[in-house]
Amino acid sequence: MAPSITTMSLPSKTLTPHITCLAVHHKLLYAESLNLINVFDLSHYTQIDTFNESPASGFVKSIAFSGSRVFTAHQDCKICAWLITPSTRHRLLSSLPTFKDKLSRCIIPRNYVTVRHHRKGLWIQHCDTVSGLAVNERLMYSVSWDKSFKIWDLTGYRCLESVKAHEDAINVVVISDDGDVYTASADGCIKVWKRDDKAKRNVLVRTVGKHKPTVNALALDGDGTTLFFGGSDGMICRWESKCGEENDVVLVETLRGHGGAILCLVNVAGLLVNGSADRTVRIWQKERGSGGYCCCRVVLGGHEKPIKSLVAVSGGGGDDSDLNGVVTIFSGSLDGDIKVWEVFGLV
Repeated sequence: MAPSITTMSLPSKTLTPHITCLAVHHKLLYAESLNLINVFDLSHYTQIDTFNESPASGFVKSIAFSGSRVFTAHQDCKICAWLITPSTRHRLLSSLPTFKDKLSRCIIPRNYVTVRHHRKGLWIQHCDTVSGLAVNERLMYSVSWDKSFKIWDLTGYRCLESVKAHEDAINVVVISDDGDVYTASADGCIKVWKRDDKAKRNVLVRTVGKHKPTVNALALDGDGTTLFFGGSDGMICRWESKCGEENDVVLVETLRGHGGAILCLVNVAGLLVNGSADRTVRIWQKERGSGGYCCCRVVLGGHEKPIKSLVAVSGGGGDDSDLNGVVTIFSGSLDGDIKVWEVFGLV
């Protein structure tokens, strides 16, 4: 049976020139464009707040959540922490690294490292755009175009560790259910890191291939045994861990069909959803009996420019969130439009 699809657009074009990042937290949709973060209530798809109105921070690149706090990654090399108030407004709590953290470390020479053009800076500071955030309980991981990732204690907002992880800009970070950290870079590598609690540092446990195209997007199944990534060549690769071999993975499938770079990926309810520079969203589903995702079930069109961000939830986005068999997809594009797709009949 063919899936049934309904679509609508949120009123975003009058607010922002283009959408660079989307995120869902409870019943709220966060849409970032340039420096602005617009918040929509998914119960009735209306805008209820706008924050980070100062243009000094540059583009907002990523967003993550921890309880009632929102963390945003910025082009000016900083991370901001915001509190969701009882009235669903957003109040700035702090920027990271904090002034206290910088002050306590600036007097010790060994806390300075060479950053670029032979300049020195504190190791707790990113020296280029912060491109991604991921939260794992009381820790937050930030990745940057400065080729490093940093670990933050969310209790006191202190930077605990900085790791020079790649040879080029890091574009994305995701964390598996068991706490493994995956970083993907313009150097074509995906690296897997594990926290060594005894040594209190992260160690590299696996490198997944060396690929010619830039890796732009990552998605995992829950336990991290299956890894999907998309790059500038327009293909999606699926890698799986070998049975009984913890540190080895194999390429099992390549998904083709897009005419442009893969820019975003999400895995929800057994479906793989991706957005592309070719202005379409594709939904891939496992073939019965094969275990592969080689069946593209739906191609969603309508955007006028590349699709930069996707979020997807199982169930309706608003009051119908208890519906079974419904996947709601939000797509944000450089055309300034946010589209809401409700897909029935796939799960």
